Amino acid sequence: MTPHPASGAEFAARFTGDDGPALGFQRVDDYRAPRWPDQTVPQQVHVDFEVDDLDEAEADLLELGAGKTAHQPNEGRWRVLTDPAGHPFCLVKG
Repeated sequence: MTPHPASGAEFAARFTGDDGPALGFQRVDDYRAPRWPDQTVPQQVHVDFEVDDLDEAEADLLELGAGKTAHQPNEGRWRVLTDPAGHPFCLVKG
């Protein structure tokens, strides 16, 4: 995926091309990060990424700024990480 040309401080997106999928993000005033697995502040979205090697993908993403949640329901099959804003997402063994 490549960065969308309109990406900036208030909006960022990546896309595969004119007819392919796009993934966009926007800044929200008074944002509160979700708490997982607690639903006091629920998730706004959930994304799974299929990877060949969980350990390698996790290490790469942690180096790029992701966080790892304390609650890991099945660490052998998937890993629950968070983006820098606190949104949880999963790495799934392919």
